Amino acid sequence: MVIFETNMGNIHIHVDTKNAPVSAQNFIDYADDGFYDDTIFHRVIKNFMIQGGGFTKDMSEKNTKANIENEAKNGLKNTKYSLAMARTSAPHSASSQFFINTSDNSFLDFPGQDGWGYCVFGGVVEGFEIVDKINHVSTGNKGGHGDVPNDPIIVNKAYSTS
Repeated sequence: MVIFETNMGNIHIHVDTKNAPVSAQNFIDYADDGFYDDTIFHRVIKNFMIQGGGFTKDMSEKNTKANIENEAKNGLKNTKYSLAMARTSAPHSASSQFFINTSDNSFLDFPGQDGWGYCVFGGVVEGFEIVDKINHVSTGNKGGHGDVPNDPIIVNKAYSTS
């Protein structure tokens, strides 16, 4: 379990170490290292997903560890409230960034539109109302990025409970 304490409330996430061991451990390691502390949910697309794990409040991108392998073939689906690794168009480019699906997004499941899809490695188990609130915030452009919440959604602290 990883807990995100945000300025909008807490989100508790079950991390699936059995079906996505590389992605799950990567996420736990980032949380336990304090990497996610004082970051923001920097991208919110209503009724699609909320993304975090890579930017500070001033939209500075954080330095990350090495990219990890894409485990999207694990059978887990991009359903509402599931947690998945964010990546670029390169299939194995995920590092620290993640997203929480705010609707069922089956087009992101393996094999996806690019032969790989986006790896689901957990899901929200408490704080659904917080995810829903974040899903409905107003967004704009900031620091050359679109879909950025107008009022920062800050992860004050993130940590694993295991």
